[in-house]
Amino acid sequence: MSSRPNHSSTTVSVPLARRHLLQAMAGVAGAWAAPSLFAQPVGDGPRPGGRLILVFLRGAYDGLSALVPHGDANYYALRPSIAIPRPDGTSQTALALDNTFGLHPALAPLMPLWKEGILGVVPAAGSPDPTRSHFDAQHHWETGVPGKAGNRDGWMNELAGMQSQKRGATVAVGVGEANPLILAGAATVQRVPKGQAATNQGALGNARTREAVMSLYAGQDPLSRTFREGAESRSQPAKNLAIDTPDAGNAVMMAANNGAGSAQGLVLDAQHLGTLMRQNRQLRVGFLSAGGWDTHANQGNVTGALANNLGNLAATLIQLRRDFSQPDDLVMVCSEFGRTTAENGTRGTDHGHGNALWLLGNRVNGGRWHGAWDGLSSANLHEGRDLPVRHDFRAVFAQALRANQGLSANALETLFPGFAWDKSLDGLMRA
Repeated sequence: MSSRPNHSSTTVSVPLARRHLLQAMAGVAGAWAAPSLFAQPVGDGPRPGGRLILVFLRGAYDGLSALVPHGDANYYALRPSIAIPRPDGTSQTALALDNTFGLHPALAPLMPLWKEGILGVVPAAGSPDPTRSHFDAQHHWETGVPGKAGNRDGWMNELAGMQSQKRGATVAVGVGEANPLILAGAATVQRVPKGQAATNQGALGNARTREAVMSLYAGQDPLSRTFREGAESRSQPAKNLAIDTPDAGNAVMMAANNGAGSAQGLVLDAQHLGTLMRQNRQLRVGFLSAGGWDTHANQGNVTGALANNLGNLAATLIQLRRDFSQPDDLVMVCSEFGRTTAENGTRGTDHGHGNALWLLGNRVNGGRWHGAWDGLSSANLHEGRDLPVRHDFRAVFAQALRANQGLSANALETLFPGFAWDKSLDGLMRA
């Protein structure tokens, strides 16, 4: 990276001193600038196909409450206070999908998608690395390399690089987090703040300020180019959303989980993502995240904190389905790991291992679950306490990306080094 350019000969014709202008714009240059200085050719490119949306639930959501194993008596023995009751046809019990699984009643809006055959799930997926650290596990999921730390581009950024080489344009957008690792890397990515902040252009919304600051970064050096990309990444989407998005009132709230917003705010972020990707058809890869899923205490069952989050997740997926329903469009929902099969002493659950990974789209062989399921007897649990990981998350993603993006084996290996193709999941996606 070159050193900071010398602006000693530049005249700023506004009342603010140059130092104050730069301080005012630090958020744009830092949090919202896209690091796109050095394009890197990677792997075989994808076909111009569907749009891909990944929803990351930070904090480790409880898949055993979302996808209820009501056919397993062990589930009810392990969770005497927080289990979702067996289906009885009412709204206060699990909604039967088959004799093994049901949906949490807060996810009832998703039942038509399941019956339509476009919503599917892998009930025991996850990272093969056994870490119970949120930070480490999220790093593995976002870089596509379980068990390894260190600097590496996010796999969705690498995918965006493959797409942008074919399209000659920015193809990826993230709504919510300022700089999620999964989008970090060489490819240019459009980043949009969470909630109502997405409609705020910041200091660049003032015409005189914008003119003065952009004149400071009018050069062709790497820093100036990066600053201009970041400024445009924020200001133009903000203009578009301010016009197109209705007032959501209290839909936006803060939640602390690696910078992710709350599950309540996720619905509004999904609306913003859909708006931006409708207005700019070059955008093909989208990322959303929500925090607040770390339910160590008072998790609840049919009602409570988790039920509220699941209700907002259902509304988010319905919103995404409205905007992403073309033949090859795909939405995936995942989390860094699952939660313990047994409830703890505070009527919550602790950090676990395997988890349910959801897929939504016309190419999904939905209305059914895929992969292995061994039940919850103690002999089948990971370390005697957790749902095991029977399917590497990268193998699930690989199946999805081959169908959704037309990726070759070489391209998949670039995104997920060292992963193994999982033939047991070959029926996950329709040809």
